Amino acid sequence: MKSFNLKKIAAVSALGLVALLGSSVDANAQGRAYGRSQEKKIEKAQNKYEKQQAKIARQQLRVYRNGRYYNTDQRGADLLRQAVNAGYQQGLEAGRNDRSSRRRSSWTTSNVYRQGSYGYQSYVDRSQYQYYFQQGFQRGYQDGYNSRYQYGSNNGGSVNILGSILSSILNIQTY
Repeated sequence: MKSFNLKKIAAVSALGLVALLGSSVDANAQGRAYGRSQEKKIEKAQNKYEKQQAKIARQQLRVYRNGRYYNTDQRGADLLRQAVNAGYQQGLEAGRNDRSSRRRSSWTTSNVYRQGSYGYQSYVDRSQYQYYFQQGFQRGYQDGYNSRYQYGSNNGGSVNILGSILSSILNIQTY
């Protein structure tokens, strides 16, 4: 009787081991299939993102100045935004310096203002960059000379022109 029970226990154990190994192999296969489906989803999302970025890069923009539109792309628009911000920062400093030296308020006497090329990159037209730099400089100078932040803000030492002012100066439109 004891040998019959031992044989029975051994047979049940062997069946259990086979079932356990079989389910482990099945779970492994399911895990690999799940991993492949997740990789496909990630790849699809990445392709969609890259297509969106390419579309943005190709997007044509217009900048309105003095009654005319000038065409540019995203990179050109970014450089013109940079010009306004750089002008604001330089003007703020020049205005503070003139106030502390008790000089008369006049941004037009500044060499940096007249040149208008601080931070210039040749991707955009120089006269365009100069115009937008000077627009930022004027506002920065007024804020610096008058010890205020009417046109800009200071966030932890990072000084930038306000977004609403930047938008009104550049007036960028998609077409």
